[in-house]
Amino acid sequence: MFHQYKTSLIVACITVFSVFLSACGQQAANSKPEAKSKLPAAGSTTSLNSPPSLNIVTPLASCDSLLTFDLTKIGGEGSKITSAAEQTTNGKTSCVVEGTMAPAVGFKVKLPKASWTQRFMQLGCGGLCGMINMNISAADGCTAVESDEFVLASTDMGHSGMGGDFGQDLQKRIDFAYRGVHITALASKALIERYYGQPAKYAYFNGCSDGGREALVEAQRYPDDFDGIIAGAPAMNFSVQNSFFHGWQARSNTGADGNAILHAADMPVLYNAAVAACDELDGLKDGIIAQPFQCDFDPQVTLCKEGDSENCLTQEKIDAAKKLYEGPKDPSTGKALTLGGPQPGSELSWVGVYVPRAGSEQIFSTMIADGAIKNLIYQQNPPADYTLDDFQFTEDNFNNIRPLNGLYSGTNPDINAFRESGGKLIIWHGLQDPHISPVNTVTYYKAAKKVSSGGKDVSDFMQLYLFPGMYHCDGGTGPHDFDLLTPMMAWVEQGIKPEVIIASHDGTAGKQRRRPDDGNHRKGKPADQPGTMGSPDGRKAEVVDVAYVKRTLPVFPYPSVARYSGQGDWHIAENFTQTEGPAIPAYPWAGEAFFNAGSQLDCTATDGALHCEKAN
Repeated sequence: MFHQYKTSLIVACITVFSVFLSACGQQAANSKPEAKSKLPAAGSTTSLNSPPSLNIVTPLASCDSLLTFDLTKIGGEGSKITSAAEQTTNGKTSCVVEGTMAPAVGFKVKLPKASWTQRFMQLGCGGLCGMINMNISAADGCTAVESDEFVLASTDMGHSGMGGDFGQDLQKRIDFAYRGVHITALASKALIERYYGQPAKYAYFNGCSDGGREALVEAQRYPDDFDGIIAGAPAMNFSVQNSFFHGWQARSNTGADGNAILHAADMPVLYNAAVAACDELDGLKDGIIAQPFQCDFDPQVTLCKEGDSENCLTQEKIDAAKKLYEGPKDPSTGKALTLGGPQPGSELSWVGVYVPRAGSEQIFSTMIADGAIKNLIYQQNPPADYTLDDFQFTEDNFNNIRPLNGLYSGTNPDINAFRESGGKLIIWHGLQDPHISPVNTVTYYKAAKKVSSGGKDVSDFMQLYLFPGMYHCDGGTGPHDFDLLTPMMAWVEQGIKPEVIIASHDGTAGKQRRRPDDGNHRKGKPADQPGTMGSPDGRKAEVVDVAYVKRTLPVFPYPSVARYSGQGDWHIAENFTQTEGPAIPAYPWAGEAFFNAGSQLDCTATDGALHCEKAN
């Protein structure tokens, strides 16, 4: 039987926010009722906490003068600005600067001409990067964003293209791991000072997926780069994530004939069975598994009875599903080789990731695992003809990725320097993420809490939010539109700690945005539905019997959870209360040491080899 883990969540006091996310800054005042008290009614006249209004600063230099800006001291010899020109979009004009820092770190900075309020935000990328992402995540309806008040910057992390073959160049591994994001921050700040004649007053980082990894890397390695960091669904466990996790998912759904076992048309069967088993664990039947770690869901219940062929699965498909949920274990020792698998309720989002829409579709898991295993995670790359079939899911092979794990990882729990610098960190994750198990993020939060305060309260600088029913970075059957940027700004600039985030769902299935919008994860297709392509056994692949509900939901800092009060409309956030969540025990696995302080590496590429030592 598939047995899920049990969550553990903190009780915090509530500084209530307005129920609706119609505008940035709609946070309720600094009143603090006791835990389990009700949220204020929608439309109440509670006073609001918004970030302070900062004066608009206009440029002192011309945009084209930035073409001659010298980047050598930041990026090294050969670094240069390649273009600097004014661009107008929707009536707003910005100076858009593009450049390259040696050897190949591409970056872009967008500097508002008439609306800059002295704030800078750098944006992360996704997958293996290789492109510049200027899309802002976790800031739905934010006025400061919509009014073009931020200088924005992003980088391709040192290479072009979304494949992993850049890893053949050892310096590009380092640039992707940590150098690219840091020198982009330095270059952006220098350009801001040159253009406006003064530095940014506040600096923020905002990223999801690999952008979430980059966010944590910044807090861990470069604690003075940013005042506030938002890290979504962080791919912090990079080497394991892109080999043992995605490699296992791809292998487990491949039959002896080389074809996929589970297809898109099978996902509603699994999803509906999981929801039927575990929907009401949180006391509310709403079509969302809000407590997936508590869910004892056995896919065996979907087995077709004699004569049945609809809304059921064959034993081969059930066995494949069990492998996907459970993850790889060493066949001799039974030791888990990943930190958690996809949670019950995530099944619809498996499509395109490790379950194809049609038999010929290349799945994401194969693509990213193949690129990482061949080019990035080993000290010595496998031969060119190496395939996923050759990859061994054993502790011995796990030990082979240990030497370079600290190059890419964002799992160092020692962020005391970031705390001492006054930095604020919000980490968030969708509970039904198919790419990165939220167990990773909970494990990191607990490790950082232990190192930073001996397990005591860390809410003065770090919070974790877990969103029920949300997929990877966006989309899902649960509420997944929300604004974390406004509360982060209020926290950094006014010292007002966020205590609840109101998430919403518009009730439609096909319009959910993806974050980061870079083509890496869903290849441009809606994030939370399989689509309408046929599967090899002839059944249509559309989702059936799935209710996408228009609603709002309060999400409290981990380890608190929202619970329906039992009164009023459950579609409205005001009818939920804050309560303590169920406990999650430690999850033993082969990579526990990766979450220890001192596990990161600083590396140089010389004489055709990587030379690494422990990072400070």
